[in-house]
Amino acid sequence: MGKVEIQCLGSGDAFGSGGRLQACFYLSSEKFRFLLDCGTSSLIAMKRFGVDPYSIDLILTSHLHGDHFGGIPFFILDGQFRRQTRPLTVAGPPGLTVRVNQAMEVFFPGSSKIQRKFTTEFLELPEKKQTAIGPIKVTPYSVVHASGDTPYALRIEFEDRVIAYSGDTEWTEALVEVARGSDIFICEAYYFEKKIKYHLSYQTLMEQRKRLDCRRLILYHMSEEMLQKVPSLGVEWMEDGKSIVL
Repeated sequence: MGKVEIQCLGSGDAFGSGGRLQACFYLSSEKFRFLLDCGTSSLIAMKRFGVDPYSIDLILTSHLHGDHFGGIPFFILDGQFRRQTRPLTVAGPPGLTVRVNQAMEVFFPGSSKIQRKFTTEFLELPEKKQTAIGPIKVTPYSVVHASGDTPYALRIEFEDRVIAYSGDTEWTEALVEVARGSDIFICEAYYFEKKIKYHLSYQTLMEQRKRLDCRRLILYHMSEEMLQKVPSLGVEWMEDGKSIVL
């Protein structure tokens, strides 16, 4: 069983709260490397923190908001300009293929139709069905977040570890299933106690904490208010550039 490293390339929300970059996590073992979400700032983050885009086998995205998938057009175009030949798989919820191609055409007209030196496979994942992608297995669970297509929380099996990821969502029973028996649960906590549609508050998360059967709970995607409070709460949280070894 090899080690798995999770490097946070972006821990922030859509609006740069606290100067943080948008959601992106780099997961790697000796055999496989992939991104979990790829917000618009992700290519900047990769180059800032020394992650080679050419090494990436897969981009796995939770939902189709710009701060979670908006970096994919830049990533693909960067690979094209560098004459990359390594195949790339992009996986996520239904609607992924159309939305990425639409984004590419908005940002760089004509870019979605250009022939590349590397194959780009889009894979739309069915809900509650485990899908093998290389050495990882991913099971998506539908959550509650308005993103134009089905938003997912993700349960990932990688090198005999289980990584759970909330994506963005208000409280839903699906999170109990996603987190069950996981080695780490990376979960949003947008506000401290304020409850709004489509996002989790820290207080709601703590009310449900005993039901979340995870070894480690680590918070991300926090507002300015939550960032001010989190150092005093006695919980783990993500920082841009932070690495965790499982």
